[in-house]
Amino acid sequence: FLLGINDVVVALTGTNYFFPNKPREFHKECADYCQWAVLVRGALWKWAGWKSLLFLYLAEILWSIPPHPACAMFVTNHGSATRDEDGDGYGDGCIPSSSTYAGKWYSLFTLGTNYHCEHHDFPTIPLHRLGKLREIAPEYYREGERDNVFEIMWKVFSEPEFYACMDVGVNLKNTKILPVAA
Repeated sequence: FLLGINDVVVALTGTNYFFPNKPREFHKECADYCQWAVLVRGALWKWAGWKSLLFLYLAEILWSIPPHPACAMFVTNHGSATRDEDGDGYGDGCIPSSSTYAGKWYSLFTLGTNYHCEHHDFPTIPLHRLGKLREIAPEYYREGERDNVFEIMWKVFSEPEFYACMDVGVNLKNTKILPVAA
């Protein structure tokens, strides 16, 4: 519901206030999208009634929260990992996205969206071909097919900081990124 309100604000102002530091072209694209979205929602309300919008909102919400099994795809694709690029024991960067390799059935169930990193690396490759990309370039993606989706989801909900680098910046004084004031 709040994203619908945000669409109206962006459509009217031409600025997406969630991303104030993005270039002007980004805001133009957001505004174009939001103007069309508001127009389509208005048309649906007029010709199909309020139940059509309720259906769309519920469909969007229920696939991405725990009542629907496909929520596993959304949640597991945004777990955090840290990268220690120089081997000094400090995380040099948070990785807010990951791919979930839980086998062919999981990939079919999530329509290939479990290849999340591959999708961000090559966004124009159709989802159904991302598995092939992983086969072609195995040196860039993790090995294995046995990720435990339930363990990943448990970690996300039991350790909220695991989700999408939520704790980035919280403990910077304990890292080599920022010096500790004396």
